[in-house]
Amino acid sequence: MNDESTLTKGQLRKLNALRKSVGNAIAEEAFAKWFEANAKHEKLVKDPIAEAIEKALEAYADDKTFRLGRKGYVVRRAKGKGASGFVAEKVE
Repeated sequence: MNDESTLTKGQLRKLNALRKSVGNAIAEEAFAKWFEANAKHEKLVKDPIAEAIEKALEAYADDKTFRLGRKGYVVRRAKGKGASGFVAEKVE
C-alpha cells in the first residue's frame, strides 16, 4: 500500500496483522487483493432518517442566526403520558 493515510482504522489493523504474520512483501500483495475484493462489496448506504433530517434543515443552511454549536444537539421522541413530537437537547 502506497498511501496508508486513506485507510480506515480497521483496514490498518488488518494490514499490520498481515505484516506481522507473513512479512511485508506478501502482506502488501495479500492486502491489495483483499482490499480490491472488499471495495466491490462495500457500498455506503445513507440512513433514510438522517436524510430526512438533513432535508428538513436545508431551509436553515444560509441562515446565519441558526447555530448548532460545536457539539450539536440530540433529537429524540418525546416520552411520557400524552407526549408527542420531538425533544431537542443540547449536548454538553
